[in-house]
This record gives sequence, structure tokens and C-alpha cells, in this order.
Amino acid sequence: MPGLQRRLVEFAASRAWEPYHTPKNLVAALSVEASELLEIFQWLTPEESARVMAEPESAHRVKDEVADVLAYLLQFCDGLGIDVLEALSAKIDRNEVRFPPK
Repeated sequence: MPGLQRRLVEFAASRAWEPYHTPKNLVAALSVEASELLEIFQWLTPEESARVMAEPESAHRVKDEVADVLAYLLQFCDGLGIDVLEALSAKIDRNEVRFPPK
């Protein structure tokens, strides 16, 4: 992930976008992109949603929106100094204690 985060930082810097990449703006953009991902599935049945990757056009749209969500999440974490994989690992650790196997 660090390589992707660095690439995103360099991409934004080369376009002088840093002033706009505040935590508030990045988390808002993340929310918008997550909503765009949701929009693809909004009116699908459970069965249709399970087959969304079978059609090239819908698969392409899903992949693009997933990439947008991840890009904004990585930029948000970079800006706040969050190691996204460390944060996820810690959350899984807490959930393993909170929700023990039955």
C-alpha cells in the first residue's frame, strides 16, 4: 500500500491539488464514491448482485468505483498518518474478542 499511497500523493502534487485534499474533503469524496458503488447495486436482486461481475460493462464500473473508494481512503489515511493495514488488523483483533466463534 505505501507505493500506491506515494503514487497518489505524487499524482495530486503534480496537479497542485494538495490544498483541496484536506481530511474533510477526502472523507466527503470517499463517501460520494462509496455511494456511486452502491448505486450500481441499488435496484438489483440478491441474485443479480451476485452476478454483477459476469457482465463486462458492469464489472468495469464496479472495478472503477472500488478503485475510487480505495484511492480516497488511502489519501485520507496518508493525510492523517494512519497505517490502513495496521488499523484493519487492530480492528479484526478487537472483533475477534468482541464476537467469539460460537
